[in-house]
Amino acid sequence: MTSLSTPAPDRAPTPVRTPPEGAHALVVGATGIAGSALIEQLVAAGWQTTGLSRRPVETAGVGHVAADLTSRDSLQQALGDLRPTHVFITAWSRQDTEAENIRVNGGMVRDLLAVLGPQGTLQHVTLVTGLKHYLGPFEAYGVGVLPDTPFLEDAERRPVENFYYAQEDELSAASAAHGFTWSVHRAHTVIGHAVGNAMNLASTVGAYAAVVRATGRPFVFPGSVSAWNSLVDLTDAVLLADHQLWAATTPAAADTAFNIVDGDQVRWRRLWPALAAHLGVEPQGPGDEPAPLEVQMADAATVWERVVAEHGLVEPDLTRVASWWHTDGDLGREGDMLADMTRSRLAGYTGYVSTERALLAVLDRYAAEGILPQPR
Repeated sequence: MTSLSTPAPDRAPTPVRTPPEGAHALVVGATGIAGSALIEQLVAAGWQTTGLSRRPVETAGVGHVAADLTSRDSLQQALGDLRPTHVFITAWSRQDTEAENIRVNGGMVRDLLAVLGPQGTLQHVTLVTGLKHYLGPFEAYGVGVLPDTPFLEDAERRPVENFYYAQEDELSAASAAHGFTWSVHRAHTVIGHAVGNAMNLASTVGAYAAVVRATGRPFVFPGSVSAWNSLVDLTDAVLLADHQLWAATTPAAADTAFNIVDGDQVRWRRLWPALAAHLGVEPQGPGDEPAPLEVQMADAATVWERVVAEHGLVEPDLTRVASWWHTDGDLGREGDMLADMTRSRLAGYTGYVSTERALLAVLDRYAAEGILPQPR
């Protein structure tokens, strides 16, 4: 029992998802936020694991293959003899237009499974997407009539181009052709540990705090008043990994799309001061107009050089720590942004994370590794 003097845990206990006999997991995008958390859980549970990524996977006991996901020939050369039983797709490639996103990212799923499917070993494939399934892609984000919140998995597709739809269609078609089961995992903003990721709110907020602390500026919330006051949920990367492993090993989850969020809801007006206190900066709420990080942090690269030198940090390239544009999008949404978890609950999934505690724990991990300064 947790006493009043003992800090509560960040999350409900994560079960060990024991691998089926002969299981071999391939994690596509193994060094990203979602992929690296998945690698850690697979290894801890005793799975034979291979990571596909541009950079080598540093986790001991994990095999590595490098391939160009946009080239079927490259995939065939790298994966032709791999014969995995379970594939976890956590990678995507951002393009200039949604038409290009569809061509490239839909093609990645199609070509990957066109190589692996005929090998005859695939049992289950998971695909990580996100709430842009309901909100629309970047170039049509939040435009038009949106589904009611909390978002339900059976909401009709929006009448706009969306590469998530293309990926789901390619996954379903490959399943029908090759006889494996599948699951789709629609995460909200994913909070976890990775360096060099283009969509990393945790390290971006930590870097933002380090820059404003070094320059004596306030820690200004970059989004709108509406975003400050509304309810939002987030997705912890460890929870997302567990959700995928649960679906991959649970017959009741086969051939189903699921939302996956922490299970609590937060308001930035409460969470932002908590982050500020943890990071040693002075919080300030939104003004009448948003103050995007891309504008606030125009001089950040020069300041970051000084922060790195002063604190002995290990990553001098700020672009590998902070993604201002993506965090501006995360913190600039209008109205409540919530996903319903009923479908998972009814199928037996019980994972739960405290968003605030997990986010502070990730920031502490970055500080312990010398990627962010130690909080004061």
